[in-house]
Amino acid sequence: MFIQGFDGSWFDHPFWRTRFVIAKESDLQRVRESAVAGVFIDDERGLAPAPQIEIRSPAADWQPPARPVPAFSPAYGAVQQPAATFAGSYGRAVKLFGRSKRVVSAMYSDVRLGKAIKAEKLVPLVDEITSSIDQNPQAFISIAQLKSRHEYHYMHSVAVCALMINLARELRFGEAAVRDAGMAGLLHDIGKAVMPPEVLDKPGALSDEEYEVMKTHPVRGRDLLARSSGVNHNALDVCLHHHERFDGTGYPDGLTGDRITLFARMAALCDVYDAVTSERCYKRPWTPVEAVQTMRGWTGHFDPDMFEIFVKSVGIYPVGALVRLKSGRAAMVIGENPEDPSRPPLLSVADALHPEVERIDLGSDEIVGMESEETLELENWETRRTNLVKRFRS
Repeated sequence: MFIQGFDGSWFDHPFWRTRFVIAKESDLQRVRESAVAGVFIDDERGLAPAPQIEIRSPAADWQPPARPVPAFSPAYGAVQQPAATFAGSYGRAVKLFGRSKRVVSAMYSDVRLGKAIKAEKLVPLVDEITSSIDQNPQAFISIAQLKSRHEYHYMHSVAVCALMINLARELRFGEAAVRDAGMAGLLHDIGKAVMPPEVLDKPGALSDEEYEVMKTHPVRGRDLLARSSGVNHNALDVCLHHHERFDGTGYPDGLTGDRITLFARMAALCDVYDAVTSERCYKRPWTPVEAVQTMRGWTGHFDPDMFEIFVKSVGIYPVGALVRLKSGRAAMVIGENPEDPSRPPLLSVADALHPEVERIDLGSDEIVGMESEETLELENWETRRTNLVKRFRS
């Protein structure tokens, strides 16, 4: 059988990957003896090799697919899993995000201490994030987008990893290329680990001198990765060139158009989108609608074809996000509205006037901005949010 993923953590099974053909009785026995609750299999793939796309040279021309496929399309072998509820996927994603936080935080600490990265040890994490996205793309991406401003720098890397994997699926990449995309996203900003804290954590606009210092992080990150093990050319390229712009006004090399690799063009979008929709110490987060509208207006910044495919791959409002309505009420997003993504299903956030949690019918109301648990003074919000999603999405 072809194992598509494990129902459990990569800590719970003895394999270095989560997608492979069970070809030996000994491997089957290792699965049975592991701590996983179950496995997801693809009975259509059997022993057939996973479909791959051709990964061309950095200078090669690339044309986007005429009709991007949804994240669960059998065209590239992903499995539809109707039995896996959103609530279940969301709960697993919360736990995975917590583990990701510990792994990436430790990696940044090691870099600050002068230790080299061993990227091969990050492969299981990338594979588990991929498995989570394959089960339900919005679950993990929603969690990753809801990070607090205090954990932005290292959790931004996890969010970009998830967005890169999701976009790679939308582009119908093969398994090896999806893993490369995720690893590149996870490592793209590692140069910031060696930036001066007074510049990196400054709660306001950078001076010209400080900005020039910050602009060195792609080169310093690339040099750091070049001295590390298990880092392939795609991760090196993304680290160095994720701030390049399609019109040549980016840095560090001022590359234009097709001189920017496919992976770097993907990373440019994922990096900016997560940055502008995240809460920072010096700015409020843009709503996804604001982000898409504003980014679309930045002529020359992104590959225009890639941008439209990226928009298709992300949800407008992440499940679990806190929003402010025109009427003044605060609410939490609990799902999507395919007919009008700007008006998702909502739950009220309890306050003095509305102490009971209830579903909100927007009617003539509308979302006007994002909120945070700090501004709303919500205690133990992460646990409460998870419980609410499970209760209303089961």
